[in-house]
Amino acid sequence: MSAAEIQEKVRSLMPGVIEDLKELISIPSIAFPGYPEEPMHRMAERTLELFREAGFTDAHYGDVPHGYPPIYAELPGPEGAPVVVLYAHYDVQPAPESQGWTSDPFLATVKDDGRIYGRGAADDKSGLATHLGTLRAFDGKPPVTLRLILEGMEETESNLEEFVEANPDLFQCDLFVICDMGNLVSGEPVLTTALRGDVSCIVTVRTLEHPLHSGVFGGAAPDAMMALARLLNTLVDDAGEVAIEGVTTGTWSGAVQSEESFLEGVPLLPGVSLIGTGTVSDRLWAKPSINAIGIDTTTIAGSSNVILPQASAKISMRIVPGAKAEAELDALVAHLESHAPWGAQVEVKRVKAAPAFLVPGGGPGVEAAREALEEAFGMASSEVGSGGSIPLLQTLHEACPAAEFALWGPEDMERSRIHASDESVDPAEIERMIVAQALLLEKLAAR
Repeated sequence: MSAAEIQEKVRSLMPGVIEDLKELISIPSIAFPGYPEEPMHRMAERTLELFREAGFTDAHYGDVPHGYPPIYAELPGPEGAPVVVLYAHYDVQPAPESQGWTSDPFLATVKDDGRIYGRGAADDKSGLATHLGTLRAFDGKPPVTLRLILEGMEETESNLEEFVEANPDLFQCDLFVICDMGNLVSGEPVLTTALRGDVSCIVTVRTLEHPLHSGVFGGAAPDAMMALARLLNTLVDDAGEVAIEGVTTGTWSGAVQSEESFLEGVPLLPGVSLIGTGTVSDRLWAKPSINAIGIDTTTIAGSSNVILPQASAKISMRIVPGAKAEAELDALVAHLESHAPWGAQVEVKRVKAAPAFLVPGGGPGVEAAREALEEAFGMASSEVGSGGSIPLLQTLHEACPAAEFALWGPEDMERSRIHASDESVDPAEIERMIVAQALLLEKLAAR
């Protein structure tokens, strides 16, 4: 099909694609421990049905030792055609009321700006919708061989890496299309070429064998919570840059995200400034960042006039492409163990060492993706990074080292607010991405 024919076909398909997306948003498919299992099973079943109806007639659950199963399928194309693996995930982040949603997160809501709001609207049920639309554009008969992998636990403790390692033959291909990303701004196409990794640990600080009266002993006996606060403060300098010896840093050489665009998605309170140095792109894609993402101590409601003997924090550090995850985690642990004040005892439990990923470039698949984007969006594309992490990519690369990667999707970074309240997606962006994926398959088939 020509580009014009693809655009016309996709436009005719969009009402059905959007209705499917709205239905999927209504299913609270949260795979985190402690959440009901029934919605996850319902989401998996409905996703399986939709992709079977669209042409992946052999779609089935992958065999995994724990957790919710991935969905795998293969649809043969013409003999000798390239092989493309399509990836997305069907689980979502929780959506607690405390986030401040202005509409029901599990009721797809179209607001005055035309965007569709709901948990998973962008991350990553829009990826499912994009793959469904791409398959329907060819009436279930694509010009290349397609393999499908839809993950059920991407947002929590993934089991897909184990599935890939146990079944590497299922992932042999020419190109992986990872539809779990997006443009900086809706309507302006980009390819993501680098992702930061993520290392994390839990640090516990102890100062006393048991609590003490804060009046009788305060001022001489060390408080574990205060010791932890001082320890956490050593992780960054005055500008907010990571201040850990041995941690890798760099600069970004691709497209630059403007500070104005970035601030559209960052609800800073009055008087609060951004942290770090260099361009926003440097800070998000080429430099490490560190956050205390959880604290265990006495709650305010349960507090009394005592000095705390113990306090813990979970630390997450994003690492730059090219850095070795275990070495970066070693540096973080060494820093925590050597910087506690007042001789406080420090115990560090390693939690995760997920690698960063640098997308292999320069091949025909990436060039075809770039051309497809530019035709679908009607403008030149650029390259960006991602501050987020997808450890699966390194596993896929190791399973099929010769394959290329196209990382894209409908989740615009400016307004989608993934993982936060009022997550949303622009339906026009989904349409453009379906056109881009269909054009990509045509271009690969013709090469």
